[in-house]
Amino acid sequence: MNETSSSHENHSGERSSRRDAPSGPLVNGWLVIALLICGAVFIVREFYPNPLPLFDADAEALPIIPRGDLAADEQTTIEIFNDASRAVVHIMTAGLAQNQYNFNILETPKGSGTGFIWDKNGYIVTNYHVILGADRFRVTLSDNTTHNAVLVGGEPSHDIAVLRIDYRRLDLHSIKLGESSSLQVGQKVFAIGSPFGLDQTLTTGVISGLGREIQATNGRVIRDVIQTDAAINPGNSGGPLLDSAGLLIGVNTAIYSPSGTNAGIGFAVPADILNRIVPQLIQNGKVSRPGLGVFIFDDATVRRRLQRTGVLIRDVAPNSAASEAGLRGTNYDEEGELVLGDLIVAVDDTPIKSQADLFAVLDKKEVGDTVTIHFIRDEEEMQKTIELRLIE
Repeated sequence: MNETSSSHENHSGERSSRRDAPSGPLVNGWLVIALLICGAVFIVREFYPNPLPLFDADAEALPIIPRGDLAADEQTTIEIFNDASRAVVHIMTAGLAQNQYNFNILETPKGSGTGFIWDKNGYIVTNYHVILGADRFRVTLSDNTTHNAVLVGGEPSHDIAVLRIDYRRLDLHSIKLGESSSLQVGQKVFAIGSPFGLDQTLTTGVISGLGREIQATNGRVIRDVIQTDAAINPGNSGGPLLDSAGLLIGVNTAIYSPSGTNAGIGFAVPADILNRIVPQLIQNGKVSRPGLGVFIFDDATVRRRLQRTGVLIRDVAPNSAASEAGLRGTNYDEEGELVLGDLIVAVDDTPIKSQADLFAVLDKKEVGDTVTIHFIRDEEEMQKTIELRLIE
């Protein structure tokens, strides 16, 4: 009886052991699945977070932090602009043409530029190339009022022109004139103008070079020009170039750029030239220029014929200073042989190698001044003293 019971218990334990044997691998499988699920949840949360809400109902404006005082150089720049800009104007030009069908006169826009008020009598200075080819002129002042203007006179050799508006009933602010003879490379400068029609635009820079040369609209060379890196673009022409005291030191004239936009090289006609020419234009509408009274060959002809430098006289004007001094022009002798005129090689102590050299010397002289002309005639060097006369 006991044996039977014991045997039964043993068989039951064996069956129980056989039923429990698979439980180990099954647990491991579930554990792996659980780990995979946890890993997937972690990856989703880490790399695919829930999108942030687009709006925030509690959003507020940021607090404004007081800036404090402006830097000293900023304040100076602002003061210079506020003062000088009142004298700067925007110039629009137009041409007149006749309609070929009904013969009405049509006005067509020509271009635009900048200018500045010279004095309270309504005279405005700009570049000659700004008004070249135009028939009508309109000037917009700093207060945004627009006025018709008339051409007083122009000097293409220095790219300077003067317009005038009706100054009566206007409270005009004129530019403050400085001098350009003592300028130094590195000085800070300010340009005000209307680049691309954006009037009252201020750009800053320094004087990059002095004594530069540029070509005027009539082919003559303008000397002693100021070079600056202040941004100068189309539309700046005729605007003022100012020093750090807010004084006019030049009129912005040209840029050097293959693309026609600012490339960091701009040029301005110096104030000293301006102050000599503008009063003459206001007085007479033209510049009273001293001269010798000679007509000359171009430089290329001189180099080609003579293989040397200098200014070759083509003709001498009757009753001129050169005629009375006995200078000789180019002519033919009795046998039909070409006789070259006198070759000017120096004026006083200044060597003359080209037309530009001669013009530069004469531009610094006044009517009535006496000069010594050094020239070569028939391979012999000679000299004559000549009193300069007015050249129309």
